[in-house]
Amino acid sequence: MLIGEVARRSGVSARMLRHYESLGLVRPSGRTGSGYRDYSGEDVRRIFHIESLRAVGLSLREIGRALDDPGFTPSALVDDLILRTRERIAAETELLTRLQRVRAADPAAWEDVLQVLALLRALGSTSAGTRQRAALASVDEVPVEALAQAALGEGDPYVAGALRWALSRSGGGGAALLAEGLSSPVAAVRERAVRSLAEMPGGEAAPLLRDALASPDTVVRGRAALALGAQGEAAAIPVLVDMIVAGRNDTDAADVLSSLADDAAADRIASLLAGRIGDGTTGPPARGRLTQALAGIPGPTASRALTGLLGDADPAVALTAAYLLRLRGDG
Repeated sequence: MLIGEVARRSGVSARMLRHYESLGLVRPSGRTGSGYRDYSGEDVRRIFHIESLRAVGLSLREIGRALDDPGFTPSALVDDLILRTRERIAAETELLTRLQRVRAADPAAWEDVLQVLALLRALGSTSAGTRQRAALASVDEVPVEALAQAALGEGDPYVAGALRWALSRSGGGGAALLAEGLSSPVAAVRERAVRSLAEMPGGEAAPLLRDALASPDTVVRGRAALALGAQGEAAAIPVLVDMIVAGRNDTDAADVLSSLADDAAADRIASLLAGRIGDGTTGPPARGRLTQALAGIPGPTASRALTGLLGDADPAVALTAAYLLRLRGDG
């Protein structure tokens, strides 16, 4: 079979067939009386094998080894192909995401497209300084989706702070995107999500933070409670008391409880604190923290609880209660 017929049947151009021959991948088995290449059926089958291997991503050098080396084992090469294919899919997915974000930014001119692309690349830079500068410059220039994704993945505290600042000024939609991170299997992502939500202005984040009060992650619960308590949300009170018992950000939790202790909530907060002191399951360090927390709670319930602690078996608790009662003018 002459080269033209082989090219027609195989779909491989005559020029490429000659290139294969120059590399030693396929050689025509014979020549005609006029000196033209004469391909056998076996030669044509080899050409199809070459094209099949090219289609799955092998280089011509790798194809030569696969076809001619009797000791060649394909498993390692297939594993490498799988890895390269995944990397290519990831790169193309990243490009698609970037293009969608450029479109979402609704650029008016090519200069705007280039600006958005530059900022998106900078947000993914390996340099923390570059990422931080991009975050600080990206308000109204980069879609909120890109900022939220960057915030959930950012490990540098300074860059993370800049991203939270940008998100807080990015308009609507950011809170819902951040909330997706609350269910991440990665603890660090969950913490970044709740920290970012806590700094979102307005009421968009509040319902999401209320939901986070029931999170199985103690860090998420605690940060949600501190944020909601600072906004005057009474729903945070039980979690804040738990934080004092556990010794997690207990000083901040006590401060927030004190700010929540208005005329309507003071007796409830004091009762919760006193109940945990006397429930028989709380150890000495936690009882001391709970006693100190009563200092910031006004009203008769807190005073009665402190008076009841004057004879406590733990001298440190009794002394703290006596000192706090004197400060309140009750001792």
